[in-house]
Amino acid sequence: MVKLKASCLCDQINTEAESASENIGACHCSMCRKWSGGPLLAIDCNDQVTFSGEEKIAIFNSSEWAERGFCSTCGTHLFYRLKQNNQYIMPVGLFENEAGFTFDHQIFIDEKPSYYCFSNQTKNMTGEEIFAQYAPSD
Repeated sequence: MVKLKASCLCDQINTEAESASENIGACHCSMCRKWSGGPLLAIDCNDQVTFSGEEKIAIFNSSEWAERGFCSTCGTHLFYRLKQNNQYIMPVGLFENEAGFTFDHQIFIDEKPSYYCFSNQTKNMTGEEIFAQYAPSD
Protein backbone atom coordinates (compact mmCIF):
# COMPACT_ATOMS: atom_id res chain seq x y z
CA MET A 1 0.00 0.00 0.00
CA VAL A 2 1.24 3.48 -0.92
CA LYS A 3 0.14 7.09 -0.42
CA LEU A 4 -0.71 8.76 -3.74
CA LYS A 5 -1.68 12.24 -4.92
CA ALA A 6 -3.83 13.07 -7.93
CA SER A 7 -5.70 15.92 -9.56
CA CYS A 8 -8.22 16.49 -12.31
CA LEU A 9 -7.32 18.17 -15.63
CA CYS A 10 -8.33 21.67 -14.48
CA ASP A 11 -6.64 21.15 -11.09
CA GLN A 12 -9.75 22.26 -9.19
CA ILE A 13 -9.99 18.88 -7.44
CA ASN A 14 -7.00 17.35 -5.70
CA THR A 15 -7.00 13.92 -4.13
CA GLU A 16 -4.91 11.99 -1.66
CA ALA A 17 -5.24 8.24 -1.29
CA GLU A 18 -3.67 7.14 1.99
CA SER A 19 -3.47 3.39 1.36
CA ALA A 20 -3.68 2.69 -2.36
CA SER A 21 -2.86 -0.67 -3.85
CA GLU A 22 0.09 -0.91 -6.21
CA ASN A 23 -1.87 -3.41 -8.35
CA ILE A 24 -3.63 -2.13 -11.46
CA GLY A 25 -6.77 -3.83 -12.67
CA ALA A 26 -8.66 -3.50 -15.93
CA CYS A 27 -12.44 -3.50 -15.90
CA HIS A 28 -14.09 -4.57 -19.16
CA CYS A 29 -17.74 -4.13 -18.11
CA SER A 30 -19.92 -2.26 -20.56
CA MET A 31 -20.48 0.60 -18.09
CA CYS A 32 -16.76 1.22 -17.52
CA ARG A 33 -16.07 1.01 -21.25
CA LYS A 34 -18.83 3.53 -21.96
CA TRP A 35 -17.62 5.79 -19.11
CA SER A 36 -13.94 5.74 -20.05
CA GLY A 37 -13.99 5.04 -23.78
CA GLY A 38 -12.18 1.73 -23.30
CA PRO A 39 -11.27 -0.58 -20.44
CA LEU A 40 -10.93 1.23 -17.13
CA LEU A 41 -7.40 0.84 -15.77
CA ALA A 42 -7.69 1.51 -12.06
CA ILE A 43 -6.32 0.90 -8.59
CA ASP A 44 -8.10 0.13 -5.34
CA CYS A 45 -7.68 3.07 -2.95
CA ASN A 46 -9.73 1.55 -0.12
CA ASP A 47 -11.74 4.03 1.98
CA GLN A 48 -9.00 6.45 3.00
CA VAL A 49 -9.39 9.02 0.21
CA THR A 50 -9.66 12.78 0.73
CA PHE A 51 -10.55 15.49 -1.75
CA SER A 52 -10.00 19.22 -1.88
CA GLY A 53 -12.40 21.04 -4.17
CA GLU A 54 -15.14 18.58 -3.21
CA GLU A 55 -17.85 21.03 -4.25
CA LYS A 56 -16.74 20.46 -7.87
CA ILE A 57 -17.33 16.69 -7.70
CA ALA A 58 -20.42 15.52 -9.58
CA ILE A 59 -21.83 12.09 -8.71
CA PHE A 60 -23.62 9.64 -10.97
CA ASN A 61 -25.35 6.74 -9.18
CA SER A 62 -24.54 4.01 -11.67
CA SER A 63 -26.19 1.21 -9.67
CA GLU A 64 -27.83 0.51 -6.31
CA TRP A 65 -24.44 -0.33 -4.87
CA ALA A 66 -21.97 1.95 -6.66
CA GLU A 67 -21.49 5.50 -7.87
CA ARG A 68 -19.07 7.31 -10.17
CA GLY A 69 -17.52 10.70 -9.49
CA PHE A 70 -16.17 13.21 -11.95
CA CYS A 71 -15.08 16.86 -12.05
CA SER A 72 -18.06 19.06 -12.93
CA THR A 73 -15.75 21.57 -14.64
CA CYS A 74 -13.37 19.52 -16.81
CA GLY A 75 -15.09 16.11 -16.77
CA THR A 76 -12.11 14.13 -15.45
CA HIS A 77 -13.19 10.72 -14.14
CA LEU A 78 -12.22 10.62 -10.47
CA PHE A 79 -13.57 7.41 -8.97
CA TYR A 80 -15.88 4.45 -8.91
CA ARG A 81 -17.07 4.05 -5.31
CA LEU A 82 -18.71 1.02 -3.69
CA LYS A 83 -21.34 2.55 -1.40
CA GLN A 84 -21.54 -0.29 1.13
CA ASN A 85 -17.95 0.02 2.36
CA ASN A 86 -16.92 3.42 0.89
CA GLN A 87 -14.27 1.70 -1.27
CA TYR A 88 -12.79 3.93 -3.98
CA ILE A 89 -11.52 2.47 -7.24
CA MET A 90 -9.65 5.23 -9.07
CA PRO A 91 -8.24 5.55 -12.60
CA VAL A 92 -4.49 4.96 -12.41
CA GLY A 93 -3.82 7.76 -14.90
CA LEU A 94 -4.88 10.34 -12.30
CA PHE A 95 -1.89 9.71 -10.10
CA GLU A 96 1.37 11.62 -10.30
CA ASN A 97 3.70 8.75 -9.43
CA GLU A 98 3.28 5.76 -11.74
CA ALA A 99 6.44 3.95 -10.61
CA GLY A 100 5.99 0.61 -8.93
CA PHE A 101 2.54 -0.26 -10.27
CA THR A 102 1.85 -3.80 -11.49
CA PHE A 103 -0.97 -4.70 -13.87
CA ASP A 104 -2.16 -7.95 -12.33
CA HIS A 105 -5.91 -8.50 -12.79
CA GLN A 106 -8.84 -8.04 -15.16
CA ILE A 107 -12.51 -8.11 -14.23
CA PHE A 108 -15.65 -8.65 -16.30
CA ILE A 109 -13.38 -10.54 -18.68
CA ASP A 110 -16.52 -12.15 -20.10
CA GLU A 111 -17.63 -8.70 -21.37
CA LYS A 112 -14.29 -7.79 -23.00
CA PRO A 113 -14.76 -7.05 -26.70
CA SER A 114 -12.59 -8.93 -29.18
CA TYR A 115 -11.01 -5.82 -30.71
CA TYR A 116 -8.31 -5.48 -28.00
CA CYS A 117 -6.20 -7.82 -25.90
CA PHE A 118 -3.58 -7.25 -23.19
CA SER A 119 -0.47 -9.41 -23.32
CA ASN A 120 0.14 -9.31 -19.54
CA GLN A 121 -0.46 -12.50 -17.57
CA THR A 122 -3.19 -11.54 -15.10
CA LYS A 123 -5.86 -13.02 -12.88
CA ASN A 124 -9.10 -12.89 -14.92
CA MET A 125 -12.55 -12.83 -13.31
CA THR A 126 -15.99 -12.92 -14.94
CA GLY A 127 -18.83 -10.61 -13.96
CA GLU A 128 -20.48 -13.46 -12.07
CA GLU A 129 -17.32 -14.02 -10.04
CA ILE A 130 -17.06 -10.30 -9.23
CA PHE A 131 -20.69 -10.07 -8.09
CA ALA A 132 -20.22 -13.17 -5.93
CA GLN A 133 -17.20 -11.57 -4.27
CA TYR A 134 -18.28 -7.93 -3.88
CA ALA A 135 -22.02 -7.43 -4.33
CA PRO A 136 -23.90 -6.75 -1.12
CA SER A 137 -26.00 -9.64 0.08
CA ASP A 138 -29.65 -9.00 0.88
